[in-house]
Amino acid sequence: MKTSDADNHGNPPVRLGITGGVSSGKTVVCDYLRRKGVTVVSTDQLAKDAVKPGMPAYDKIVKYFGTKIVSGDGALDRKKLRKLITEDHIKKKMLEEFVHPEVFVQMAEAYAAAQKRQEPLFAVEVPLLFEMGMASLFDYILTVTVDADVRVQRLMDRDHVTRDEALALMGIQMPEEEKILRSDFVIENNGSLEDTRLRMDAFYNQLISLIKRNQADKID
Repeated sequence: MKTSDADNHGNPPVRLGITGGVSSGKTVVCDYLRRKGVTVVSTDQLAKDAVKPGMPAYDKIVKYFGTKIVSGDGALDRKKLRKLITEDHIKKKMLEEFVHPEVFVQMAEAYAAAQKRQEPLFAVEVPLLFEMGMASLFDYILTVTVDADVRVQRLMDRDHVTRDEALALMGIQMPEEEKILRSDFVIENNGSLEDTRLRMDAFYNQLISLIKRNQADKID
């Protein structure tokens, strides 16, 4: 079943927020939805686009943090910047103030485009969904969860950081237990890719059925 099977009858797309701890497997979930024809926007990617050289947020960041966080090719040195914000809460807050407004604008534009295409479902991957106070922007929230030890190892392998650095990055996020309590759906990602796919099949079919039922209620 693809999203085309859920005619939205002119209704705005249902907004699904996807979150979870760092290295929990959100990308696997997002890729699954894209294969189903769902428009999936990543706030991380939007943030990367917002801080490219020449963008307003880039200029603000360099002015505040200094040229020491600029790499040889002119782009921001994300590893240096990440280290600074994990060590200093005020610097983290300032970075968010520079970047988040740009992300919200791009996200709204993507949603408007999905609505124009009359898509029934629009998904946004937001690692810090609850931390950023964005829960109210979504109709449903899906949290992807995985055991802490697995997350640490994945993060070390992916970003080439030490165990202490991985734990520090995890420490700035809301505990997964709290995210789970505040979510409508939860996908456990401790097993194989096939295990996750089967869980996603069940979740997706449930969500599409829910969308159809809600649309039918509005028509009646």
